[in-house]
Amino acid sequence: MKIRKSICLVLLTSIPLFADLQNLTLNKALNIVENENLELKISRFEEQIKDYEAEATDGINYGTLDLTFNALRSNNALNSFGFKLQSREANFGDFGFSDFLGGIGGMMKASGGDFGTFSEMMSNPSAQSQMLEVEPTDLNFPDARNHFETKLTFKIPLYTGGKLAEYSNIMHSMYRMSKLDTKKLLDAKIYQVKKAYYDISLVDNYIYNLQKIKKNIKRLQRIVESMKKEGYAKDIDILEVQARDAEATSLYNQAQLNRKLAYQFLSFLLNKEVQSIKNVKEMPPMPLVILSDVYRDNIDIQKAVLGLEISAMAVDVQKANYLPMVGAFGEYGSADNSAFNDFTEKDSYTVGVQVSMNIFNGGIDRANIEKAKVKNLQVKSQVELAKRGIALKTKQLKTEALSLESDIKNYETQLKFASRVYESYRERYREGVVSISDVLIKQSKQLEVLLKLQTVKNKRNAKVFELNSILNAGE
Repeated sequence: MKIRKSICLVLLTSIPLFADLQNLTLNKALNIVENENLELKISRFEEQIKDYEAEATDGINYGTLDLTFNALRSNNALNSFGFKLQSREANFGDFGFSDFLGGIGGMMKASGGDFGTFSEMMSNPSAQSQMLEVEPTDLNFPDARNHFETKLTFKIPLYTGGKLAEYSNIMHSMYRMSKLDTKKLLDAKIYQVKKAYYDISLVDNYIYNLQKIKKNIKRLQRIVESMKKEGYAKDIDILEVQARDAEATSLYNQAQLNRKLAYQFLSFLLNKEVQSIKNVKEMPPMPLVILSDVYRDNIDIQKAVLGLEISAMAVDVQKANYLPMVGAFGEYGSADNSAFNDFTEKDSYTVGVQVSMNIFNGGIDRANIEKAKVKNLQVKSQVELAKRGIALKTKQLKTEALSLESDIKNYETQLKFASRVYESYRERYREGVVSISDVLIKQSKQLEVLLKLQTVKNKRNAKVFELNSILNAGE
């Protein structure tokens, strides 16, 4: 019983979700595509990546602070002596003085306590050489020693010739570029959703007209069958009508398939299953085209202008290679043979500043600067090309759309005329004035004009939506 209640609760709460996808309005669809489209979600993730990359670049200006802890054990002579020295525990015995003092003691004993004899023996080159050749065992063969080192290291760039600042500007500009990419993608999805809505509305109207034509064919078939009974028609007349009905049925089935495909594409765009939509007018209005607004709002032009700014920053980055790089560092730590033992008593610090500047690298920096300058000039030309290309594209689309509007009016007039001619020939056939072939020819003309009208309307709408996308008209 509890399970049934839970199922009912889930179904009741999910009804509004499914209700939104039946008789779905265009405005709701546009809201859904903006929030649910998978490509847009991926693009927004890319925005976040670029934002974090810009933050990471800014962080370089604040330097780095690292904590390092080393735990070591070694009987290597260099390491062991270094460990003791770093722990501030080195003594003369570590230098092998026990062997040296043993030699001095032997000479003092050999001198019999006579200082003069001892001095004479110490100044003897042979004795000196013999003493200096003694290998200190404590220094060369130390016992294994533990070493625990803890240190904090801070590094910060003080001056980079403006390179870091320009890198930061470039990364923030790349973030802005990613937002423009998302906006351009959003415009494309709005274009596709609107086109899907108008395509579905057009094909619904086309299906409605085909249904009327099929009804007329069925009516004509009944007339022919009635006249055959009276001896005024033949079997071939009925076959001709049936063939024309099969042709209209094929067009009807194809239109239904196109409608189904349009719904599938719309569902893909919204990332939700769309059952039905609220139809819109067959043709969207022609947008107003003002070139100054196009230059300001078009996303491709905005991206080209931003690319020009980035290329100018790249020139400054290359120029920074001629300037010195200055950095500072500080280190504080302590070391001992036990972890954290007598930390403050054995601590130490090191601070410093490093200045580096390239003097010669075979002309690489000069070549890179010239390359960046040429790239900047290239992008300037691309901006101008983008403006001219977009202006030309808007004029072409507007001209083509207006031309298609003229064709639409022409085909609408032809369709009215073809429908009236068909009705006239159908009545004349009833009166026996014309043959069934004449009637079907006129009816075929009606189908032909209807199909052409549907095609031209689709083309005109596509031009208008593309023009809206270029104008960055949004929703």
